[in-house]
Amino acid sequence: MMRTALFTKASRRQALMAGFVIAFGAAVSFAPRAGSAQVTAFKQAIAEAAAQDDDIAAFYRANGYSPIWTGAGDVDRNRRAELLRAIRSVASHGLPVARYDPEGLMKTLASVRTARDRGMAEVEMSRVFLKYARDIQTGMLTPKAIDPAMVREIPYRERGTYLSGLAEAKPAAFFRALPPTSMEYNALIKEKVAMERLLLSGGWGATVPAKSLKPGDSGNAVIALRNRLIAMEYLERTNTREYDADMQAAVQQFQIAHGLNDDGVAGVATMNQINVGVEKRLQSVLVALERERWFNTERGKRHILVNLPDFSAKIIDDDKLTFYTRSVIGANRDDRPTPEFSDTMTHMVVNPSWYVPRSIVTKEYLPALKRNYNAASHIEITDRRGRKINRAAVNFSQFTERNFPYAMRQPPSKSNALGLVKFMFPNKYNIYLHDTPAKSLFSRDVRAFSHGCVRLAQPFEFAYELLSNQEADPKGHFQSILRSRSETKVVLDTPVPVHLIYRTAVTNARGHTEYRADVYGRDAKIWNALSRAGVVLGGVQG
Repeated sequence: MMRTALFTKASRRQALMAGFVIAFGAAVSFAPRAGSAQVTAFKQAIAEAAAQDDDIAAFYRANGYSPIWTGAGDVDRNRRAELLRAIRSVASHGLPVARYDPEGLMKTLASVRTARDRGMAEVEMSRVFLKYARDIQTGMLTPKAIDPAMVREIPYRERGTYLSGLAEAKPAAFFRALPPTSMEYNALIKEKVAMERLLLSGGWGATVPAKSLKPGDSGNAVIALRNRLIAMEYLERTNTREYDADMQAAVQQFQIAHGLNDDGVAGVATMNQINVGVEKRLQSVLVALERERWFNTERGKRHILVNLPDFSAKIIDDDKLTFYTRSVIGANRDDRPTPEFSDTMTHMVVNPSWYVPRSIVTKEYLPALKRNYNAASHIEITDRRGRKINRAAVNFSQFTERNFPYAMRQPPSKSNALGLVKFMFPNKYNIYLHDTPAKSLFSRDVRAFSHGCVRLAQPFEFAYELLSNQEADPKGHFQSILRSRSETKVVLDTPVPVHLIYRTAVTNARGHTEYRADVYGRDAKIWNALSRAGVVLGGVQG
C-alpha cells in the first residue's frame, strides 16, 4: 500500500502555514485502494461526522463518500488552500475571523493520523466551508431576529449547492464568486479600509462644543468647527476664527454629503452629524456590508430604490439614476416605522380614495368619534358593504377597538391623505408610495412622520417617469386621467421591482461614501449583534 512520506517538524510547519499541503501522517494513504480497510474507515467516519448535518450527509452520500478536501491531488490541495486563505481574510469583509477558527482547523488537519481522522477532518472542512460560504454571500445575521420591521427575505442558496458547486468548479474562481459583486459592496470595502486607517491615525480630532453655529459667529467653537471641517477635507487649511463664506461653503458640502438641507448653517441636525466620530462611521460601513450581503440578489434592470434613512425614492435604470425625489417615511414610534422588504409595483391609482387602515380607525378616529360624532367629518363612515352611513344615528360610545363594525373612507380630492396618486406594490404590510397634501414636511432635515407608507415630494414626475416606457406622452396621459377626477387604476405594462432598504452608509454616483442618521436605531441593533458575534473595529479581528 502506498503511504505518505513523513514530514520533518520544520517542513510540516511550513506546509501548514502556507496552507498548500496537508500532512496526514505516515499511517494514512492519500489514495487508498478500493475496498481497503482504510477506505471503509474513511467512509464510515464521514458518515458518522456528517450525521448531524443533513446537507453535508446528503452531499457525501451522493458522491460515494469521496473526499473533496483531503485527497492527495492538486484540486483537493487547491480547495484546502483557498478555504484557509478565505477564512483568514474575512476581516476584510467585516466578518470575525474567530467564527471560522482557521488555526483550529489547521490543528485538526495536522493531527490526522488515521483514515478515521481524515474522514472527520474532511467533514469539518465542509462544515467550516458552508458556514463561510453562506455568511460571505448572504450574511451571518438574521434580520428579523434583530428587529421585527426588518422583514427582508434573504436570497439563501440551498447549502448543498455550495458543496456540489465547489466540487465541479475551479476552486479559486468559485471562492472569488461567493461575496457580493455589486459596485456598492466593493465601494464599501474600500471605505472600510479608509475608515480603519483614519481611526488608527486619530480620527478627525476634537468635536465641536456647540449645539449650532451660523455665518458671522466667532470664537473657540468656530475654531473647533474649522479644524474638524479641515480634518474631514471639506475645507482648505486656514487660520480663520470666524464663520466666513469659505466655512459656510464647506458646511454646505458637508450637508449635501449627509442628506441635510444645504443652507450652510450648522444647525442642530448638521452639528450632530459633524460630531459623529470615525468609530461610528466605521460601524455604519460594517453594518452596510452585512446589509448588502442580505440584499445580494438581482434588483431589476429598472427598479425603484427607497432608502429610508436617506428619505429618498429613486428610479434606477441599468444601474444609473433616472429619477430622484425626497420622501417622508414612517414615524419612529408605535407601529409606524416603515419596514424593509422588496416587492413588485404593478399599478398606480390616480385620484385615489383613502381606505383608512383599521389600526388608525380604531386607535385614532374612534376615540374622537366617541367625544364628537362629527369628528373627522371629511372622512366617510361605511358599513361592511361599503355603503355610507349616517354617523348622527350611531352611538359610538358602545364600541371598542375590537367590536367597531364600520370602516372609514376618504373620497378622492386634493386634501385626500394620499394626495392625487398612489403607487401600488401589493404586500401584506399594506405599504405603498403616494402623494400627500402635507408638502411642508419635505423641507425638514428629518422626514419621519407617516403611519408607515412612503410619501413622495414629486409624485406626478415620478408617475411620468414610470409611464415613459409605455406612453408616447406620459405627462399628457397622466394629466388627462387626473382631470377626470375619477378614481382610475393605471396598470404598468412592465411591473417594476421596489426595494425598501435602510442604509446609513451609501455610495453616491461619484463612488464616494455618504452617511445618514440612524433614524430608527436599526443599524445600532445590527452593530450590537455583529459585535456580539466577534466583529471589532480597526480590522483587528479574531
